[in-house]
Amino acid sequence: MQPGGRGKCLFNVLQKSPTIRRVTARLTARDAVVIGIYVLAAVLLYSRMWTDLRHGYLYNSMQDQNMFEWFFAVAAASPGDALFTTLQNYPFGVNMMANTSVLGLGIPLAPITWLFGTTVTWTLALTASVAANAAGWYWVLSRHIVDSRTAAAVGGAFCAFAPPMITHATAHPNFTALFVLPFIVSRVILLARGENMVRHGVILGLLVAYQIFLGEEPLLIAATALVIYALARPSIVSMHLVKGVGIAALVTLPLVAYPLWHQFFGPQSYDGLGHGPAGNDLATVTAFGSYSLAGDPEQAGKIAINPTEENAFFGWPLVILVVVLAIWLWRVAAARALVITAVAMVVLSLGWELTVNGEKTGIPLPWVIVSELPLYDSMLGPRLAMACAPVIGILLAMACHRILTLAAHATHIPLRLLWFGALAAILLPIAPTPLPIIERADTPAYFTEGMWRAHAGPDKSVMTVPPASAGHSLPLYWQAESGMGFALAEGYFVGPDRDGLGHYGAVQRPTSRLLDQIAQGYDRPIGPSERAQAQIDLRYWRAGVIVLGPHERQRELRQACDALFGNGTYVGGVWTWPV
Repeated sequence: MQPGGRGKCLFNVLQKSPTIRRVTARLTARDAVVIGIYVLAAVLLYSRMWTDLRHGYLYNSMQDQNMFEWFFAVAAASPGDALFTTLQNYPFGVNMMANTSVLGLGIPLAPITWLFGTTVTWTLALTASVAANAAGWYWVLSRHIVDSRTAAAVGGAFCAFAPPMITHATAHPNFTALFVLPFIVSRVILLARGENMVRHGVILGLLVAYQIFLGEEPLLIAATALVIYALARPSIVSMHLVKGVGIAALVTLPLVAYPLWHQFFGPQSYDGLGHGPAGNDLATVTAFGSYSLAGDPEQAGKIAINPTEENAFFGWPLVILVVVLAIWLWRVAAARALVITAVAMVVLSLGWELTVNGEKTGIPLPWVIVSELPLYDSMLGPRLAMACAPVIGILLAMACHRILTLAAHATHIPLRLLWFGALAAILLPIAPTPLPIIERADTPAYFTEGMWRAHAGPDKSVMTVPPASAGHSLPLYWQAESGMGFALAEGYFVGPDRDGLGHYGAVQRPTSRLLDQIAQGYDRPIGPSERAQAQIDLRYWRAGVIVLGPHERQRELRQACDALFGNGTYVGGVWTWPV
């Protein structure tokens, strides 16, 4: 790096006059163009959703789009009391803070939900989040790490559109709305440089508090990466930084103390959410993901956890480039620490035991110990590899900065052309393609036209058949489309099981388990004992009506419900059995 370049030493103290700081903080025309390109790219990524907001459903979101749209609906229905609701899992309710409820998006976007519905909110939240992630990293890179706007633009694009980010952009707003994290990093940088402790500490505290309402797991991943970076480069850790972080903690804690108490000790809280030995297959690091130009969903599926958890699919060309950059920039302390951080996060993401191409090797890995620590015991370890996206993005920005600096003095060698040509050849194969969608059927008129009011309400739940669950979340969408006027029995959320441990969905009752099994194709006889149990369960749920909507096994389910509850009535596109 050239003397005075910010890319030379990330976290170095740079003495700047207030005048220069004001100039660099101003949005320029070039900044606006870069951010505009990010917005356009994000819109293209979700273009199929934007062109079919009535029926569009992100193909690989599985049950999650319905769930997150429900979270947005709850935030809009009761923004002043969004920490707990009985609209699902009636009468026991759902601890919203103990779920990925993205209140930091749902509450600000409540007017959009009121005016246009949850699907528009879902699509807007994802699109804006991807663009904001890129813009946030571009801003931090260009203001605090490199002097070149071009280098920052490349780094910002990678941070937001890298394969690990796109895999979550198909289903997880809590792992897509990461736009606060770059600014958290920037405050840490400024504190490490010795700048205004109180000001940056307070801002850091406010940012951390907001991030908690967007997603706690991404915050924990970012904190883990920052700690590893600091361990790899201990010279940046000063009392000034420590005190600044302490000030941040004093700001954050009063703002989040009650919500966190509610999360861990309030109604429907739980003690950890174990994910077992799950880890990334080492082969994923050099493989292409399902959503990349060079990717093949069938091949990726052989080594991926699922299509929404392709956390380490970087592709072999990029891995080679990162190795080359690591060697080239090794003498730069910041780059060296970034490389160590990336390697450590990948190793942690591999789970309890090293797996290569689906084969267990028997080699134990650090996650077997780390996963037992508080907070980490509820984390899905493979997601730790996501931290490599911003780490590599910063490395790319630093490399671009250095190349452009060298090119200014190498007039006889087309360094710019060679570098950006090579970069395009390496990054294009992992560039994302527009996310695929499927059609979600219209909500039955029974819900949209308010026919449910004759049977259910805030104190009488609707029991859908099959029951709402982690494998069947469509009733959550029906509820959102109805205006959230009634409660659902059971549902798709995270709550305590019988032992108080984290569990997806409600603890099933015998009747809901029976109906669920019939929906899956099992033949279950129904006699007097099942009918008696059904009456007990209806009282348990405080159910006002049982509703069977369109389903591939509707005939079998209707016969079962007739046997359990008596003859049903067809109304508004559904079969009903009033209690």
